Amino acid sequence: MAFSSLRPLQSRNFSLVWSSALVSNIGSWMETVALGTLITLKTHNPLWTALVMAAAFVPMGLMSPIGGALADRLDRRKWLIVTTLAEALFAGVLTVFVAVGYDPPWLLVLMAFFGGASGAIGFPAYQSMLPDLVERDDLLAAVSLSSAQWNMGRVVGPALAGIVLVAWSPAAAFGINTISFGAVVLALCFVRLPHHKRVDANDNLLERLAGGFKIAMGEPGCRSAILLISIVAILGSPFIGLVASEAIDGLHRNAGGPAVLTTAQGIGAVIGALALAPIAKAIGQRIVVSVALGAFCVAIVLYGLSPTLPLAAVAIGAVGATYICVLSGLNTVVQLRAPEAARGRVLSIYMMALGLLYPLGLVLEGAIGRSIGVRTMTAWSGVLLGAVLIVLALARPNVFRSLVVQRNGNHGLDTAMPEINEVDLAGGIRLEEAEEANPNSG
Repeated sequence: MAFSSLRPLQSRNFSLVWSSALVSNIGSWMETVALGTLITLKTHNPLWTALVMAAAFVPMGLMSPIGGALADRLDRRKWLIVTTLAEALFAGVLTVFVAVGYDPPWLLVLMAFFGGASGAIGFPAYQSMLPDLVERDDLLAAVSLSSAQWNMGRVVGPALAGIVLVAWSPAAAFGINTISFGAVVLALCFVRLPHHKRVDANDNLLERLAGGFKIAMGEPGCRSAILLISIVAILGSPFIGLVASEAIDGLHRNAGGPAVLTTAQGIGAVIGALALAPIAKAIGQRIVVSVALGAFCVAIVLYGLSPTLPLAAVAIGAVGATYICVLSGLNTVVQLRAPEAARGRVLSIYMMALGLLYPLGLVLEGAIGRSIGVRTMTAWSGVLLGAVLIVLALARPNVFRSLVVQRNGNHGLDTAMPEINEVDLAGGIRLEEAEEANPNSG
């Protein structure tokens, strides 16, 4: 049981993608920390810090549905190579601009947006590839390992960024990120995926997007996961983009402060991600996600109230652990309950909710934090998130009940519930409302 979280690494394809993504994400976190530190030191305005962080995520909301539709129509591996090369291009352009000393805040925001757009249009292809890289029984562990890999990058990347920022400059951090994308491209050249027959439909892109939305909203588990990630994104997730302001302006630390907090969050997230699969197998996915949501609210409040950097680092470690359990758990519900032929589009709806509402919440909290203080704003966001979730649980308990997939024996997450996914590949969909037919499931 203890090693079930690591079992997906036995797959050659998954280990290739996972290890190369780790290299790339170390570079990406170096850029994130360097970018947030650079714009905070230039402006000392949490709104600018929020804007540059939000700019990288807005494209996820705007372009993920297009990426999802393309992921269901194109070769996912080849499409991911193309979008990764585009990310490298914009990271290289950012490196050049900052190296020559031309780095006004608006330009940093613009470059963050273009880099985010390249990743957003390719990420649904990566997400929808995961079930083809591992056995179905290992999918939750694979999603958790992917989150752990992202957060291992969060541990190593900020530490390296701190060294690079002290020894060299932000441009050096951006240059390292540019090079790191090559690892993903190289690994994908050696990955071989099973062939899935793509649907030869005559519908256009808008019709396919509408069909994906209909599927996502018609499937109870997917619909609940999208609703919950929307609430979390606008109220809870903004803590991520305000780390630099929290450290520099809230706790009055120097440029090393953001690296400390980001690293602590990453350590917590890695621990949470590795623990998620065994715990979910023991007590069930729905319970884990529900408990993680409550613990996440409490951790955010404690983080916002922490008066010193060491206490804030401990608190944000707890935030990272609980947050990754929420993200991975909800993502896995979507992965397993969405039909394969529409998986890319349904996942893109999930990512669209996160990508649009997170930057909206980030800008709002950044603006309010400018008036009342970023630490106070962070603490109140945890209180408000908890209140909204309690009201939702009382008013719509089926939202939480549907966060379940079929169990295998006495253990947890195993296979999707086939009785609720009956898809007509010509574009129509017939779905049973599982929570009404069987309200006690899970």
